[in-house]
Amino acid sequence: MSAVRKTLTSALSAVVLAGGLALGAAGTANAATCPSEASPLVPGAEAHWTLRCSGNRVTVAGWLQDTRWDGRCAVVRVNAGNGQYNARQACGSGTREQFSFSYSGTRSAQVRLATA
Repeated sequence: MSAVRKTLTSALSAVVLAGGLALGAAGTANAATCPSEASPLVPGAEAHWTLRCSGNRVTVAGWLQDTRWDGRCAVVRVNAGNGQYNARQACGSGTREQFSFSYSGTRSAQVRLATA
């Protein structure tokens, strides 16, 4: 294999690997309706949450935890089906935070775990 080809192959591999790592750190989304629950894990963060409905109201409740000493925080972001938004963060390895958000006028929410 020529030196130019090896260089291009190495560069392309690095770009693909970096893109995959960036996507992994971006987190997982759970667009869900009631009832549901999720326990996502991303590099540097983990969480657990449930969606429960009563009437035309959804409640998203759970916890998130920072799992690395990397200067980043674990973040849970919730976008309700009606456009409302909330977030909670936990900073410092081992730090766990509880959260509970309620939204009226919807029975769904998109919940995302990430590091920031």
